[in-house]
Amino acid sequence: MSSALDSNQAPTTTSRRSFLTKAAGAALATTLPATAQTAQQKSPATHSRKRPLNVLFFMSDDMRPELACYNSRFQSHSPNIDALAVKGVRFDRNYCQFPLCNPSRSSLFTGHPPHTTKVLGNSTSVRNLHPDWITLPQLFRENGYTTLRSGKLFHAGLDDHKAWTDFDGDVESMHPTQTGKPMNIPHARIPMPDGVLPVLPADNERSAHSDQIFILDGNGEGAGDYMVADRAIQYLNQCNAQPDKPFFIGCGFSKPHSPPTAPQRFFDLYDTAQIHLPPDFAAWPTVPEGFPKAAIRMRNADLFIGRGASESESKEVIRAYLASISWADWNLGRVIAELDKLGLRDNTAIVFVADHGYQLGEKGKWSKAGSLFEGGTRVPLIIHTPGAHGNGRSSTRIVQSLDIYRTVAELCHLEVPAAIEGTSLVPLLNDPRSNWTQPAFSIWSEDGSTVHGTAVRTEQFRYAEFGKDASNGAMLFDVHADPMELTNLADNPKYQQARAPLAKLVADYSTAT
Repeated sequence: MSSALDSNQAPTTTSRRSFLTKAAGAALATTLPATAQTAQQKSPATHSRKRPLNVLFFMSDDMRPELACYNSRFQSHSPNIDALAVKGVRFDRNYCQFPLCNPSRSSLFTGHPPHTTKVLGNSTSVRNLHPDWITLPQLFRENGYTTLRSGKLFHAGLDDHKAWTDFDGDVESMHPTQTGKPMNIPHARIPMPDGVLPVLPADNERSAHSDQIFILDGNGEGAGDYMVADRAIQYLNQCNAQPDKPFFIGCGFSKPHSPPTAPQRFFDLYDTAQIHLPPDFAAWPTVPEGFPKAAIRMRNADLFIGRGASESESKEVIRAYLASISWADWNLGRVIAELDKLGLRDNTAIVFVADHGYQLGEKGKWSKAGSLFEGGTRVPLIIHTPGAHGNGRSSTRIVQSLDIYRTVAELCHLEVPAAIEGTSLVPLLNDPRSNWTQPAFSIWSEDGSTVHGTAVRTEQFRYAEFGKDASNGAMLFDVHADPMELTNLADNPKYQQARAPLAKLVADYSTAT
């Protein structure tokens, strides 16, 4: 049997978009240091594997890489995800394809970018649009795996009925139950930059409660993510009782999606006096000088909807966001502890990823929607595969959530449909410093039907265009020199030579079919 981490040949590319991505990436590549171990080497730990590899697939919602293992600047407490990173490969520069739940998840689980899925909003079912496509969990089901889901994998209410062997017993909640008590933060009346103080719509309950915080009793028993972990633990035991049948278990936590929710003890981990707001913090969504107006939506979509955010309110909400992460981390830890208790870790690949990033007051933005900045599109990705040579290390190569489909399929020796895009990350699981020339792409649609912005991320730059041929402006950041993206270099004469190939990347990606 060949190694589960074999990658002796690159995956076949059939779409023009994949070809353009590879070719353009190679043109922009810099010479990377050679390493002693190549991607072609086999993992001895998988040569004699007698049983197919199981998959435990974790997702979180709205979680930017605000984790201790990612050097959280808010000093997040995330011991269980950190422990997973220590055992597996942590991808430091992974990017989603769309900063919104449904388009991002539809892309990840179908192996197609949003241009191809045509899912550009939260109300479109990728299964209804593409009844013959084989989603990632469906691929496992069709290859003899038990496939089970607890919580949110596909977007809420738009699940794929072909993906799961057990489609009943949905455990999914965006909100806590009665066990949670809301904590309402006193609101400072902050006028907009023009001095106008807008009135919240009387019939818009979501706006009126958009920055409400929930504190749960006990450990959160009875609330969504607690029940999601319980169901995943139940599934592990159910699958352990059938040792001859491999499993793909998806476990999707809804936190830290708004409303921020956690038991009190997770709030107690953080002190608002120690929370420092970002240098570009603003009370309202603000387009900085030198930035295109299209880069910032003038109304937040998740928190502080229709109201300004004072510094004290902002620190309370950030604290609640961090507490939500810590609670999600604790629930993830419960599931992995059961995996270990059952002795399944040595034959199970574990994936942890979030659907998209989030902005916590940077440029006055409190959401992901519309963000083609690092904050909106960069997401954590950790993969632990038994016996992988790269385990315990991190990779700074540019990767995409689109790559996950091919990666997990290759780890389990499953043949993917010919049209699947992305690039398998198996070479980086063998050697996290392996030569890698792929850029990452993200897009945004304001109306769910038209692409309004396209961003590309390379080793050194983030570049985004709004409108056809940047008719609504562009952004260019040297992410090493300016990690907070404070200065737009798109029109700086010194950077036009750097901008030209990036603009071509965006143009080719936008026109590929």
